[in-house]
Amino acid sequence: MRPTISPRALPNPFFATQEDRVALARERYFEHGERPSGLVPEPVIQSWARCLGASRDPGETLSFDPISKLRVATVLTRNRALLEAATDPIAELETVITGSQARVMLTSSEGVVVLASQPTAGDGPLLRSVARVGVSIGETTVGTGAPGVAVDTGEVCVVQGAEHFFRCLASLYCAAAPVRDASGRIVAMLDLSTEQGPFRFDAGAMAHMYATSIENRLLTRSARAQLLLRFQASPAMFDTPLEGLAAVDGKGRLLWFNGVGARLLGHPRVPEAGLEAEAVFGLDLPQLLALSHAGRARPRMLPCGLTLWMAAQLDARDSRTDESPLTQAAALAHEPQEDSATTPASAASSPSLDEANRSLIEQTLAQCQGNVSRAARVLGVSRGLLYRRLRQWGSVQG
Repeated sequence: MRPTISPRALPNPFFATQEDRVALARERYFEHGERPSGLVPEPVIQSWARCLGASRDPGETLSFDPISKLRVATVLTRNRALLEAATDPIAELETVITGSQARVMLTSSEGVVVLASQPTAGDGPLLRSVARVGVSIGETTVGTGAPGVAVDTGEVCVVQGAEHFFRCLASLYCAAAPVRDASGRIVAMLDLSTEQGPFRFDAGAMAHMYATSIENRLLTRSARAQLLLRFQASPAMFDTPLEGLAAVDGKGRLLWFNGVGARLLGHPRVPEAGLEAEAVFGLDLPQLLALSHAGRARPRMLPCGLTLWMAAQLDARDSRTDESPLTQAAALAHEPQEDSATTPASAASSPSLDEANRSLIEQTLAQCQGNVSRAARVLGVSRGLLYRRLRQWGSVQG
């Protein structure tokens, strides 16, 4: 007679389905006190441990009563800027996932739902209870779930079925991604949830893309009194979740990067105090302001060696006072830049060259291996105008 082998003794490959692996993980962890490494994601195990440490029981029955109306009003008021930034992306996401029978929820940093998509025909009893403004879906309320785990890790998270700490949530599949503000602090979670079994698409990637879109809108709105920089390898990536963003203050110092910008340039989201934009982008404040008046993106070789397309944007409505350093600097770059390739010889010197000093022009020429035509395109001026300026300096003959 063949001996009976305990499921706990079987190696992972014998458990081909996700449901089998989670069942084994729960048995090992909750019944035998063994850490089920490799069977479920490590952040899920850590969340299970926090729930047990809070004296929660996996067999508890949960209620999903909204917080008081007064608290809901307070939360919504405190997150007004977030809601304004999220409205359009969530409406678009709701359209994208229409056929998936998944719901979209946006929570505050504390886990309270502040925005939820419309109910679907596929909603089960859980989603009908959970996906409502004012319901808390943070870890302290519902145990292990994608929003709570993502808040803890700061990363995209997917929690599937029985990976939830409480058994009553085993029919729920959810994915969440964090939204950060200009200080790098997590201020919201974007969650996708369904009761129709595992997602049939990459819900984590979808949550991350739209969370990034919300975050970029939130950051852009926060930079209305600052100089906003957009940059990427291609201008086609501008105004998408793939664009890099940074904000510069009135002294030419970098205040923050968005996630894409931080990864692209190898800096933290909130740079060390006093980091000059010129050290990262190779342009000082007057030159960046001149770029903002160009009205379009231009290629620029950065000190790190990357050539990126860059655009700058200054909202003058928030920089009107004479005391504003940005206003004072912008006064030096208020003229439109010259783009014509047929500028008359008697034309006045280009504002872009007036603001970009001689060292910038010489640097650009060096980067272009002395190719005047290419340097003129990078600077956004005509070749003839650049030749005339070089003749004034005696850099060319003729």
